[in-house]
This record gives sequence, structure tokens and C-alpha cells, in this order.
Amino acid sequence: MNHDVKVHTLAAMIDYQKDAVVSKTLVKKDSGTITLFAFDAGQGLSEHTAPFDAMVQVLEGEAEIAISRTPFRVAAGQMIVMPAHSPHALKAVTAFKMLLTMIRQ
Repeated sequence: MNHDVKVHTLAAMIDYQKDAVVSKTLVKKDSGTITLFAFDAGQGLSEHTAPFDAMVQVLEGEAEIAISRTPFRVAAGQMIVMPAHSPHALKAVTAFKMLLTMIRQ
């Protein structure tokens, strides 16, 4: 029996910082990564691409995620997949937290 196993509340595992984007890597393996992010309102990530599909699950708040310049509003409880090699950018409409899962192929 693994005594290190416990239940976590994802949104409680990361805190907002004023005027900043905070990240916390939960899993980093050759097969992929799982990372928590907390964005203060108005913060974001500029347009970039990734070599793998990436799934965003919004835990709190609301974000605008542009994929190939098409904007999508994503709120708590929703998710979106950003396809590999498609330019994407994120902006916090409100302070928001997300879980980013990227599986390498």
C-alpha cells in the first residue's frame, strides 16, 4: 500500500499572484506533462505553437483562448484541446486557474 497517496483539490494547489502567471508542474515524464496554472485577470500567454496536442481544463474563472486566431471563451468546468502545431494564445478574462495536459506522441 502506498502511504503517500492522498486526495487533492486541484484549484487549491496553486495560488494567484498579482499581475502574474504562476505555474506548478505536477507530472513531468517523457510521455507528457501535467501543469497547473494560475493567471491574474488580464494576464496571458502570447501566441505560440506546441508540437503536441494540449488539453486545457479550466478550474476557476474564465479565459479567452485563441486557436489559429479564432477566439474561444472557456469557463470553469469546461475544456478545450489546442491541436499540435496550431498557433494559440491565452488571456485571462477574469483571474483563472487551469490544468494543462500535454501527451507527447
